Amino acid sequence: MTLTTFALVRHGQTDWNAQRRLQGSTDIPLNDVGRGQARDAVAGLSAYEWDAVVSSPLGRAAETADLIAAGLGLSVSRRVPGLIERGYGKAEGLQDGPELDALRIPGGFEGAETEEATAARGLAALESLAQEYRGRRVLVVSHGTLIRLAMDQATGRSLPSVENAALNLAHHHPVNGWELELFNGEPLLAAVDA
Repeated sequence: MTLTTFALVRHGQTDWNAQRRLQGSTDIPLNDVGRGQARDAVAGLSAYEWDAVVSSPLGRAAETADLIAAGLGLSVSRRVPGLIERGYGKAEGLQDGPELDALRIPGGFEGAETEEATAARGLAALESLAQEYRGRRVLVVSHGTLIRLAMDQATGRSLPSVENAALNLAHHHPVNGWELELFNGEPLLAAVDA
């Protein structure tokens, strides 16, 4: 069985995360807490040997990947545009409240990328990496909604939010598809509501 193993890591915290603002594809940098989360993630990730590190090109994911790679004695292979976060259109930068509510439509927000399109884009990027790195271990730093939606589609599950810098361990088999072993650092069944 030729498994390709992925660590799917959400970037560290940003000021917008801390303020509970919808971030989306707006390029917001890590804050000091986020940098610490990235450095702390190295301990769990060092239990595995990684063949490649890739990330979204957005600054918060790129910096998280750079910090993790440095902590593991590796370098980032490249930035993958398909791994950027879901675009939320006019809703980006807003917090819960009347202004955000005014933009809500079924399935999301006015002008936002759909969940289906985000999942398909993210999963296509991961499948491409699985083909390129078949049988190897790939550390991917991306974004919470993209990771969650792609894994929802890949596994047929409905997953909760992805935590900043948490380890999500997934395996891809060319015939049998995807299996999610760890989610938010815990065995999958412990992380998903029954």
